[in-house]
Amino acid sequence: MEHIGALSQQYALPILGTSFSGEMWDRTKHSAILEDAELVIPRLAKLGGRTLGTSVGSAPAPKTPEQLDAQAEVLRKIITLGKSHGVILNLHNHTYEVENDLHDLKGTLARIPDVKLGPDLNWLVRGGVNPVDFIHRYGKQIVFMHIRDQKADGKWSEAVGEGTMDYAGIAKALHAIPFAGDAVIELAHEQGFKLTRPLREDWKISREFVRKTLGY
Repeated sequence: MEHIGALSQQYALPILGTSFSGEMWDRTKHSAILEDAELVIPRLAKLGGRTLGTSVGSAPAPKTPEQLDAQAEVLRKIITLGKSHGVILNLHNHTYEVENDLHDLKGTLARIPDVKLGPDLNWLVRGGVNPVDFIHRYGKQIVFMHIRDQKADGKWSEAVGEGTMDYAGIAKALHAIPFAGDAVIELAHEQGFKLTRPLREDWKISREFVRKTLGY
């Protein structure tokens, strides 16, 4: 914590939050998950972090009502712990939460209707969900998002803006909410992909695209 805080101060880069995950659908794991949360959340708050991007863990098969009940049970406890330290939990998705017509996410929302959301827009696409539709449907609950892009063949583009995702439509949807949370560019590349330019240039290109297209 001290090392991260020193780097944040040295480079004038604020700490927004952290990722957090666990097999929350498995009630036998709850004690360990809560122990981790009780360690991470207060330390994050001391560093000025305010958001906890939370992944609920994938299961071997679509989660049963009982598993979704267990998932919601531990999430409520983490949400309460976070609020006591000024840290807001948001549900961060990969593909498993949104596949099968949002089965996992809808299961959580049915049990915790006001939970905050932190979607990864590209994982939405890979999970068969239109990001524009998702934003229009759940926009009031979105406080965080990951931005990435992919090409027409489904593979990640080197930088944001070099793919075919509908970021013009996404921008309109975000401004219609209006979105006032944190947006983070998260680049990823397929295994074996070779960069065509220095990675720092990909970040610059991505940042300029987001500024120009999304207005952030």
